Amino acid sequence: MKNSRSIIVALLSIFAFSCATKPTEEVKKSPNIILILADDLGFSDLGSFGGEIQTPNLDWLASQGIRFTQFYNTSRCCPTRASLLTGLYNHQAGIGQMTTDTGQEAYRGHISNSAVTIAEVLKSSGYHTGMVGKWHVSNTVVQDTPEKQLAWLNHQEQHPLFSPIEQYPTNRGFEKYFGNIWGVVDFFDPFSLVNGTEPVTEVPENYYHTDAINDTASVYIREFAKQDKPFFLYVAHTAPHWPLHALPEDIEKYKDTYTVGWDAIREQRYKKLIELGIIEENSYPLSERWDNELSWEDNPDKEFDARAMAVHAAMIDRMDQGIGRIIETLKETGELENTLIVFLSDNGASSESSMRYGPGFDRPSQTRKGEPIAYPVDKKVMPGPQTTFTSIGQRWSNVSNTPFRYWKMESFEGGVHTPMIAFWPAGITAEKGSISDQIGHVMDFMATFIDVAGAEYPTDFAGNKIKPIAGKSLMPVFQGKVREGHPILFNEHEGGRSVRTKDWKLVTLDAREPWQLFQINQDRTETKNVADKFPKVVQELDSLWQNWAKENKVIPKP
Repeated sequence: MKNSRSIIVALLSIFAFSCATKPTEEVKKSPNIILILADDLGFSDLGSFGGEIQTPNLDWLASQGIRFTQFYNTSRCCPTRASLLTGLYNHQAGIGQMTTDTGQEAYRGHISNSAVTIAEVLKSSGYHTGMVGKWHVSNTVVQDTPEKQLAWLNHQEQHPLFSPIEQYPTNRGFEKYFGNIWGVVDFFDPFSLVNGTEPVTEVPENYYHTDAINDTASVYIREFAKQDKPFFLYVAHTAPHWPLHALPEDIEKYKDTYTVGWDAIREQRYKKLIELGIIEENSYPLSERWDNELSWEDNPDKEFDARAMAVHAAMIDRMDQGIGRIIETLKETGELENTLIVFLSDNGASSESSMRYGPGFDRPSQTRKGEPIAYPVDKKVMPGPQTTFTSIGQRWSNVSNTPFRYWKMESFEGGVHTPMIAFWPAGITAEKGSISDQIGHVMDFMATFIDVAGAEYPTDFAGNKIKPIAGKSLMPVFQGKVREGHPILFNEHEGGRSVRTKDWKLVTLDAREPWQLFQINQDRTETKNVADKFPKVVQELDSLWQNWAKENKVIPKP
């Protein structure tokens, strides 16, 4: 495969833009801000968070910045992105579930007009704003028959809009955007790819989406750096979300890594997490492996499963390589020292079986050239190439989320716990490489970036009354202080619910199931349900959750 940088040269004509030259006298700028979001990355996938995957660039950011060990998302892609971009709980921002508009205030499927995005706030404060990658916070436009939808997904038909145009990134505060409007993509030929608001109807032969996202980010940085304004850049990766698509040379690095099986990798990660100081054995007991009745030795699909995790690793490795090029671009332009870089995942690793879904809605049936795409439920077709749609499944997802239980979509720690790194040489005064166990949440980025930029959160915007900010600034943590954080955090997604205080966590997989209670300050991996032992605590926390749900128009799915 050709180097991704040659791809970007080919794409420059698509998203080139004019810029002013740098003034002769340097004017001290406010800090630049780069927010990098991975998609379905597990808590322990990165090397600096216990993983065996080669992520030297992210590990370097961690060694020079801060790692957060108790940072929360909202358990799934669309809700997390809505909360992250607006500084609100996702229901307050209008995305309680996914991108379908139910007509209910908290479930409109797009960022509502009573919320502002980080880009809108920072642009109003004199920042350049750019975004690359996955948007996935707008209503999806679909064709009126399954046949027409598949023809569109297969690039056999072209339609101008993937969502209402007023919901596109460039109409929510971003000056420039290159990426996918929808969530699921073929990494070699993405559906819903746009530049600004214009559909990108074809890509170079050796296109790979992760490279294009990272290298377009570098293009934007070079152009922004020529001007006297600071910039905010949102880099929203699709990796390592299924389908498992990776380049052969990256897969080759991991071809033998996962042949030892689930238990060996999970134990290895757990020990490394303790050695790194990310977790403590006493308060983070290793939870029981999911579905552990099947041993690796007795697994009839060892070849497929080892390959699947190898491709997952390769996708993360490739993402890290491109982040390294972003870092180099910042160095070349003299912007690294005064740039805040934040990296995290939108939720835990995914347990979804992409194979059982089959083609339809956002999943093609064939490539642009007409090659059939396999959805191998029987695991007879190996993951990796464009002609397969596969995923890692529950057991490897459980490994990716070591030491926690469960995964994406759930309000248990494996779903809502994210690895988070903050790097800012000129602004973070806490010890380099330090580890913070202060509790944070994706809705804190709005307040944090406002602090960093010296901006103001509006009460009104574009003629709409704006909901009060719910997040809290992380700046005190950056300064090595103890901040007044969130005394309580809530979550709800498709019936899964949780209430998290300093000492307790009340959680359930489904609105029809009884609450489970954990002493989260002592049992951070949720291994001992003490609901029967502390019924008054259950009652108190349930009351708090019900009040929050009523106030924010949350309707748990039965």
